[in-house]
Amino acid sequence: MDPEPGSSTTHLSWGNVGLAFSFILLDGFLSTTFGLGVGSSLITAAVRCVVQLSIVALILQKVFETNNPWAVAGMAFLLNLMGTAETVVNKSKKRYDYMFPSVLVGMLGSTIPVSIIGIRFAMDVDPFWKPEQYIPIVGMLCGATISGIVVSVSYVLKELYDNRDKVEMYLAFGASRFEACKPIARDALRLALTPNINQMSVIGIIAIPGMMTGAILGGSSVEQAARLQMVIMFMISSCTALSSIVTTILALGVVVDTEHRVRTDRIDTREHAVYRARNWAVGKVVDGIKGVATWVATGVRKIAGKRDEEAHTPEGSERDRLLG
Repeated sequence: MDPEPGSSTTHLSWGNVGLAFSFILLDGFLSTTFGLGVGSSLITAAVRCVVQLSIVALILQKVFETNNPWAVAGMAFLLNLMGTAETVVNKSKKRYDYMFPSVLVGMLGSTIPVSIIGIRFAMDVDPFWKPEQYIPIVGMLCGATISGIVVSVSYVLKELYDNRDKVEMYLAFGASRFEACKPIARDALRLALTPNINQMSVIGIIAIPGMMTGAILGGSSVEQAARLQMVIMFMISSCTALSSIVTTILALGVVVDTEHRVRTDRIDTREHAVYRARNWAVGKVVDGIKGVATWVATGVRKIAGKRDEEAHTPEGSERDRLLG
């Protein structure tokens, strides 16, 4: 990166962020107008984006200041851990047993070696763990691997759960579990890698990617920004391929056991336990509020009933006559 002399970066305030947020509000308005049903999801995602980026900015500032390799390693592991949680909890409609450790192994086994080799040799950064270089690259790799893992694993689980007869037919004719699942794995990996292939085919001609744009805005020359984007795209593609292959193999190994049986009982189609626990807690809170409201209403009715009884007694009538 070679910043030009005299170049300056634009200072953005929360007012600028609020102005950009108006685009999301416009999308929400259009969604409500046309009944698309994604308005609340857009607003929620935008709010999460603001909160998460604000927190990450505070954490990264401290990590950059310490310039400690162990802090960088911890941040890289945290990014992979959060990416795994996002993949398993939020992105996957179907899950299988031991999915969390499987996805974590797939992400760590791809993002860490690719980032180390790519930054040290392809980007020629020494030491490779410089916080301002390493952490953003790992974050981009984690974000890219999530999409690939979700696409491949979702396809595998869908085929094994909805179309298990095909695999069982291969197994019945003597095929091993790897031979029976090979067509599913091939199609899953093809689907997972297609977006990266399409993105690389149009990059630079139709679309100018974000990394290149950020480097140009940061003061780098256009030539250096383009080369940096090439390196990043190749790293993202290899990382997505590695993580998708690892998680696909692990998923097939769990759902199709060593006895060559399709174990659909190991596939969970319910909401994740986090959301089931949330719904249970919300239900208990609502029931408690309803119980308190019922108790208060009953007490008010009892008090009102006692007053009516007192008003209809002779003493009560005489008292009302005198006070009236």
